[in-house]
Amino acid sequence: MGHGGGGALSAELVEHVFAPAFGGETLATMADSAAVTLGGARLAFSTDTFVVRPLFFPGGSIGDLAVNGTVNDLAMSGARAAYLSCGVVLEEGVEMPVVARVAEAIGAAARTAGVEIVTGDTKVVEAGHGDGVYLNTAGIGLIPDGVDIRPQRARPGDVVLVSGQIGLHGIAVLSLREGLEFDVRVESDCAPLGGLVEAMLAVTPDLHVLRDPTRGGVAAALGEIAAAAGVGVAVDERHLPVPEPVAGACAMLGLDPLYVANEGKLVAFVPRDHADAVLEAMRAHPLGADAAVIGACVADHPGMVVARTGLGGTRVVDLPLGEQLPRIC
Repeated sequence: MGHGGGGALSAELVEHVFAPAFGGETLATMADSAAVTLGGARLAFSTDTFVVRPLFFPGGSIGDLAVNGTVNDLAMSGARAAYLSCGVVLEEGVEMPVVARVAEAIGAAARTAGVEIVTGDTKVVEAGHGDGVYLNTAGIGLIPDGVDIRPQRARPGDVVLVSGQIGLHGIAVLSLREGLEFDVRVESDCAPLGGLVEAMLAVTPDLHVLRDPTRGGVAAALGEIAAAAGVGVAVDERHLPVPEPVAGACAMLGLDPLYVANEGKLVAFVPRDHADAVLEAMRAHPLGADAAVIGACVADHPGMVVARTGLGGTRVVDLPLGEQLPRIC
């Protein structure tokens, strides 16, 4: 299970098994979506599979995740998603009203994100060989001229931004799955980020890196970027926008909010000259109202992320081995 958690084990699986077998320069960038050229057009192309349990949770469902997850992966290349495919794997015995509810959620999420589902596939597996419903979505979108967003473009001096409060999705799913009750209801942040990215690109097309911190949370996203670009990243824990319910739940469960999954947030590496204007544009958008500066890209400790603690010390933020909260997307 650790190999599917988005941490170090996942990275090893991709690096040592899949990447050598598949090959190709485009795959080697290891971005959230691939930037490819076809017929003179620059396209972003991505695919993702969703196996969350339970299927419905506070603030969303597997259907919302399937659409928004792929839309957001495309947005992390600067592309506006246009078309999606949808593959559905059903377990024998799943109730038809459940299937219909998932389908309705997919359709509603697609309309909200402004994308069209144009093709799909359905398979049924025997009882006991699935978990109700699994989904796969793939998507394509156009990358605007002059936009080159990928992990390798992180540079010392870049300002690191996060678009809002972190940890909400992981805690929302965990609270329902484990029957945990908190003083305040925690809802998933699942949302399509295409509009937010467009607002940022309107300030400058020279955004260096965008990443949506899903499995493995902000820690995994920053660690992957640092490794890809051969730079260091320094964050300040005091500036992390951690909502009180998430902080309380993490304290109770022994979790670090940096490692908890998000489904409607992004991390951005922005040249210092544009950082203030980009932050202002983010805060003017509904999905970036709580955007914050959390750190900077540095030349020191290449490939490593460090965090300044509330006590003034520093700690290394390692890439998680597996996933603290399995089956969250």
